[in-house]
Amino acid sequence: MSRTGQIGKDPYRNFRFRVEIDGIGVAAFTDVTIPDNTTTAVEYREGTDANVLRKLSGLNKSSTLTLKKGLTDSMDIYNWRKAVVDKGADANRKNISIILIDEEGNDKVRWDIINAWPIKYEDGALNSKGEDVVVESLEIVHEGISRTK
Repeated sequence: MSRTGQIGKDPYRNFRFRVEIDGIGVAAFTDVTIPDNTTTAVEYREGTDANVLRKLSGLNKSSTLTLKKGLTDSMDIYNWRKAVVDKGADANRKNISIILIDEEGNDKVRWDIINAWPIKYEDGALNSKGEDVVVESLEIVHEGISRTK
């Protein structure tokens, strides 16, 4: 029996996934960096606590989401970033889901990211001697991530 109490259950592989972005029909992404989530520890001591330093929970923070994909004719990702540049983030926030898929093609794990908007768009480097695919990258901030499945 494994440590988790499951017999014969292998962990999921990291290469089968899809990304869903509200209102954007994009090709599959090659890389996704799922944001981490941390809580700041606030140190607190009362005047009567001579040698005791307590830790209280502070603000919750999440890192940015990074998406990468091969550059194609699709302008969806670029246009989302351009809309933020032209009109600001408020009208251009979207919800994003990252879904991990098992070997049979079933959805197994899902992360939902709310009120997301891109802060950085980057086209890949070009090299006349290279053979690599041009990769566009999008860095996205958000107001929360939760694992819902």
